[in-house]
Amino acid sequence: MSPQDGNQSQTPLIDHLIELRSRLLRAMIVVVVAFAALYAFSNQIYTFVAEPLMALLPPGSQMIATEVASPFLAPFKLTLIVSLFLAIPFVLYQAWAFIAPGLYAHEKKLALPLLGSSVLLFYGGAAFAYYVVFPLLFQFFTTAGPADVQVMTDINAYLSFVLKLFLAFGIAFEIPVATFLLVLTGVTTVQALSAKRPYVVIGCFIVGMVLTPPDVISQTLLAGPMWLLFEIGILFARLIRRPRGGRDDVEMDDTDS
Repeated sequence: MSPQDGNQSQTPLIDHLIELRSRLLRAMIVVVVAFAALYAFSNQIYTFVAEPLMALLPPGSQMIATEVASPFLAPFKLTLIVSLFLAIPFVLYQAWAFIAPGLYAHEKKLALPLLGSSVLLFYGGAAFAYYVVFPLLFQFFTTAGPADVQVMTDINAYLSFVLKLFLAFGIAFEIPVATFLLVLTGVTTVQALSAKRPYVVIGCFIVGMVLTPPDVISQTLLAGPMWLLFEIGILFARLIRRPRGGRDDVEMDDTDS
């Protein structure tokens, strides 16, 4: 708890729990409202997500459902996840509003840009997966098998597959924020990260090899942006100016401000 917010430290624990419950309820209500608004379009949302695969299948092809409830549950599950996906900025704002009184002024200045950047980068990773990776990935999968095998994907299996990729690429695109935080917190330095650049490049290609088909083009399409994002993280980390006296001086500055 920051010194300038000394009155906050006197707040009883029960008040913090009440506020936490209120923030969680607000976040849940927004997710539920978003879900209620989108549910009528759940089938269209599933069709949109399935488009990268369906566009590569022969005319007249369709997905199948191997379980009785799959035609209902798969679009339902997808709509719920999309609702959470869209509500993430508000959910993070509620988390920020809860913890902000306990932060120092210099931490508050960094927290909001980092939260905003994290959300935008995660959205960017998901969009990159949908528009760049999926077409390449499904092009490979639909042409790599024997000629007499017809592709008829189960809707649940497809949904699980693409959700994992959305999550993987969303997290991978958080590299600049992770790099910045590692330097900011003193875990490592820009010089140390720069010295490990060859290993980072190899690591990016290994991740690309795991997440994409075994061809050079798609691996490079993932490894290249990851490396670029790592360099962007280092670039922003160079802008960090550490106080000469460490954290104690920062605390004093915050108190004086």
